[in-house]
Amino acid sequence: MFLLIKEKEQAVEINNIFDSHAHYDDERYEEDRDTLFQQLHHNGVIGILDVGCSLTAAEKAVSLARQYPFVYASVGLHPEESRTAVPGYLERLKQLAGCEKVIAIGEIGLDYHYDDTDKPSQKRIFEEQLLLAEELKLPVIIHSRDAVEDTIDILSRAHTRGVVHCFSGSAETAQVYLNLGYYIGFTGLVTFPNVKKVLEAIKIIPFDRILLETDCPYMAPVPYRGKRCTSDMIAFTAAKIAEIRGVPVQELVDAATENCKRLFEI
Repeated sequence: MFLLIKEKEQAVEINNIFDSHAHYDDERYEEDRDTLFQQLHHNGVIGILDVGCSLTAAEKAVSLARQYPFVYASVGLHPEESRTAVPGYLERLKQLAGCEKVIAIGEIGLDYHYDDTDKPSQKRIFEEQLLLAEELKLPVIIHSRDAVEDTIDILSRAHTRGVVHCFSGSAETAQVYLNLGYYIGFTGLVTFPNVKKVLEAIKIIPFDRILLETDCPYMAPVPYRGKRCTSDMIAFTAAKIAEIRGVPVQELVDAATENCKRLFEI
């Protein structure tokens, strides 16, 4: 079990962790992935959703899901991949989604962070993948960075369910997503300094809409910030959220895992 060394100044064991957003297809896990997965399972991680961001990553995610019983996959084109979308990409995603362990379309969405962003292409690819999710009756995993208004506009016209991943917005924005029926995913970002806006959002989100995720290898929580992230580090993210909500860490973890199973129909 994973030991969390701070809950009312006592060491507690955390288990039943489901990492709802990870990227173990990343090359940073090539040398020790098998050993790491065994360790994670020992450390209380019962499930991992490996999220595809490109066709290549989606294929690798499906391969990992087939290889490891507690790993699932999602397939999609990240908004930063929209410029490289090739004809027939939707058909390939549909083929990959035929694997029984593919449980979502994602991550998809909008990212306007860079000045040279091709917004029309991103919107088109986003909307096409939302339609694919509707057709396949799969939930979606939403990436939105510096694009709240357009993301909400597009989702409000879609007929999808899913999660807004790595949420970093305000309580007001969170409420809009909740009203649209979406879950909210939290990463190690909640442990960083100067994230008051996100911490305020945590206070208003119902327990049955919270998901826990890593976005690994990125977003490692304090005290591991800057290091390669792994799914057992979710315990620190959970501890921060549980502190804000005034509940035991394990209670928060259990709720998030149930939410994950409900959303993705596992």
